[in-house]
Amino acid sequence: MRRTVRAAMAMELTFLGTGSAYPSPSRGASAVALRYEGECWLFDCGEGTQTQFMRSQLKAGKITKIFITHLHGDHLFGLPGLLCTMSLQSGSLLNKQPVEIYGPIGLRKFLRTSMELSHSQLVFPYVVHELVPTDDQCFPEEWREPCALKANDQLHPQELQGKTIYLNPQEDCYNLVTQEQFIIKAFKLFHRIPSFGFVIEERTRPGRLQTQKLKEMGVQPGPLYGKLKNGQTITLNNGVTICPMDVLEDPLPGRKICILGDCSRVVGDVSKNLCIDADVLVHEATLDDNQSDKAEEHGHCTPKTAAEFAKSCKVKRLVLTHFSQRYKPTALTNAGDDDVTELKTQAKLVLEGQEVTLAEDFMVIEIPLNKAKQQIISAH
Repeated sequence: MRRTVRAAMAMELTFLGTGSAYPSPSRGASAVALRYEGECWLFDCGEGTQTQFMRSQLKAGKITKIFITHLHGDHLFGLPGLLCTMSLQSGSLLNKQPVEIYGPIGLRKFLRTSMELSHSQLVFPYVVHELVPTDDQCFPEEWREPCALKANDQLHPQELQGKTIYLNPQEDCYNLVTQEQFIIKAFKLFHRIPSFGFVIEERTRPGRLQTQKLKEMGVQPGPLYGKLKNGQTITLNNGVTICPMDVLEDPLPGRKICILGDCSRVVGDVSKNLCIDADVLVHEATLDDNQSDKAEEHGHCTPKTAAEFAKSCKVKRLVLTHFSQRYKPTALTNAGDDDVTELKTQAKLVLEGQEVTLAEDFMVIEIPLNKAKQQIISAH
């Protein structure tokens, strides 16, 4: 096991399930967690995700946000169970903030019905925010009008009323979260049923304060340091004015993570623009390039398709996941098994040698905050 020291502004991805269709002994169903500044955000929650949490170094009780890319079972069957397990492990939490859940319309109905029929109670509140898809996101025969997927007005006892989020016509995306440190948006993908991708973009941070320079100017640690860090100009008792740009290092660029649900392609040019220069792009590659017709028939991608999108977006690292269960992790491959490393080879041909990562269950990708943004991968 390789241990690393985590800084205060650490950001890391943990892959809890990297297989498609169903959980197997070698690959869990789809789930990836993003740990960021003490919070844990979960993207998809396939069956068995709660068990995968217990086998990882993550704590399910730290989850504050959950994002579901689409309503296929291998991406959300684990959600009711995970919430119940979080509740049982939490004890009495009177002041816990609501767990915010985002996903396509129909998610509220699924979760509300599951919790009601199983008589499940939680010790914390939750809220479901639903994205309303458009009919260009799936095959015509699979399209269902959003009104048919709406839940009734009867909230679960621990449920708070969530938002219904429509496509922003000016930006051609869905605005989900806007906070001081980051923004989260969703964009449209084409699959058998409507699917979404999510982009998590950290805002640019002020550079470090040059404390030694300030001390040489006669400014001791205290409230004035905070004002400068916040971009305020200060004036000393002797009349000297100090501007933030005089004592701050260069701003630290924010990091960007893009996590795509199942898809055979993105819908529209905005998806590409949102993913430009991403530090990490997590993209499905269910089948190898030799089975491209079958992949497209089922609304999925191959390594070539994923790599072409990554190349067009100029992403720094492509991580392939959501493999057919026929592709076992390299360590478990026997003679005659389909070789998962072939998928990596196919993607690298498009990216001309740029690094490609094959996700495995419990793999951790750390994304440090520095100008080089050199990423470290460790298997826990």
